[in-house]
Amino acid sequence: MQIFRLAAVASLATLTAVAALSSSADAGVRAAAPPRADHVVFIAWDAFDAKYLERGIPTPNLDALARHGSLTTSTGIIQTITNPSWSSIASGAFPEHTLNTAYWYDASANIVRGQSREIAVETLGQSLRSAGRTLASVQWFIEQDKSVFYGNPEALYTQPGGDCDKRVDRAIDIIAGRPVDSGGQMVTVPKIPDFLGIYCDDLDAQGHKYGADAPIINETLAKLDEGLGRLVQATKDADIYGRTMFVLTGDHGMSTVDKAFGSEILAAIERAGFQGEFVGANGTPAAGTDVVLAAGGMVSAHLRGDASADPTAAHRIELEIAKIPQVLQVLDKSEQAALRMSPRHGELVIEPVEGWTPSPNTPATPIGLHGTIHEMETSLLLAGAGVAPGRAPNGPRHVDIAATIAYVLGERAPSGSQGRVLLEALK
Repeated sequence: MQIFRLAAVASLATLTAVAALSSSADAGVRAAAPPRADHVVFIAWDAFDAKYLERGIPTPNLDALARHGSLTTSTGIIQTITNPSWSSIASGAFPEHTLNTAYWYDASANIVRGQSREIAVETLGQSLRSAGRTLASVQWFIEQDKSVFYGNPEALYTQPGGDCDKRVDRAIDIIAGRPVDSGGQMVTVPKIPDFLGIYCDDLDAQGHKYGADAPIINETLAKLDEGLGRLVQATKDADIYGRTMFVLTGDHGMSTVDKAFGSEILAAIERAGFQGEFVGANGTPAAGTDVVLAAGGMVSAHLRGDASADPTAAHRIELEIAKIPQVLQVLDKSEQAALRMSPRHGELVIEPVEGWTPSPNTPATPIGLHGTIHEMETSLLLAGAGVAPGRAPNGPRHVDIAATIAYVLGERAPSGSQGRVLLEALK
C-alpha cells in the first residue's frame, strides 16, 4: 500500500505553520450539503501511530478499504493526549476552544487536574442529533452524555469493556438489530444508526506497557485488522456496505522512553531563585511551592506565590530550563497561543527531546508515552460511500474530520468547528 505522510514536525515554526492552515476565514465547506452516504462507521483506534504502518504488518482488511478511498496521515493537536485529542476530533475545534486540557494546575481549586471529558463547544454527535440523526457509540466515551446516552435507542451509548474484539461484537449486534446491554438495560435500536462509533484502546494499552517498538504492537495491529474485517462484513450482511462511509483514525501516536530528567528541571527552577514541585493528578502543591509542575508527556509549569508576583520570573525560569540538553523547547503563553493550545496551560510548557520523559521518575524498563509534538501523526482512513478512490486529502488534520463526516451525511458541521471539509478526497 502507499502511505502518504507529512514531514516530521520538529520545531515551533513548523507547528505554527500547521496551525495557521485553519486560520483563514473558511478553509472548506461547513454548511449542510446533499448527503453522499446514508451511514458513517467511525473506528477510533487509540494510539494508532502513523509509523506503525511502515513496519510491513499485514493489514489486509485495512488495505481493502483503502482501495475504496485513501489511507493517509492526520496531524493532531497539542497536547497529544487522549481526551484533548478526541475532543478536537469530535468537535472540529482546537484546544483553544474546546478547553479540554490534561494535567494542569487549577489555581482556583489549588489542585492539579488530570483528564476530563469536558468540551466547551458543540460536538459532531450533538450537531447530528439536532438534525434528527440516529447515533450509537460503542465505548467512544468522548460523546457520552453529550449526544449518546445509556438506554436511549436513538442515541445509544454502550460500554462493553474488554478488548476490541468484544467491542466489535457489540457494534455488529447493533448493525444486525440485536439487543445490546446499555448500562444494564437491554436495548434494540429501531434502525441501523446513521452514525456508529467504535472505540478500541488495545494499541494504547500495549504501547504504554511495553513501548512503541515492542513486537506485541505488531500482533495487536494485526488483531485489530481482523476485527475491522468482521465489522465491514457486518455492513455487507446488513446490505448497507455500498451506502456507508468508513472513517478510521487514532488520537495520537506513541514514543518509547527510558530516561527521565525531572530532577534537572527542579534544579533549573532553583537556580532561577524559586521552588518547584511536581504534582500528580488530584494532588495539591506544598505551601512554599512557587512553580507547580504538571507532567503529561510535556510539563505545564504554573507560577504561584512569589513567582507569580515577579514579572521577570517566567523569563528567568525559561532561560534556565532551556539550558537542559533534554529540553527540545520551552513555550511561553504567546507561543502556546500560536499553536492553538488550551489557555489553561501554565506560563511555560516544557517539551522534551524524544526518548526522554520530563518527570522525576526514571522508568524501570522502556515504556510508551505521548503528549508531545513527537506523537502528532496518526493514520487516517477515508473509504466507502462519498469518498473518491485514490484521491488522498491534502494535509488532513484531526480538526477536519468532524466537518468532513457531517458533509458526507448532508448535515452541518459542529458550530465551533475550525476545520475544513476534505473535499479533494470526496466524490
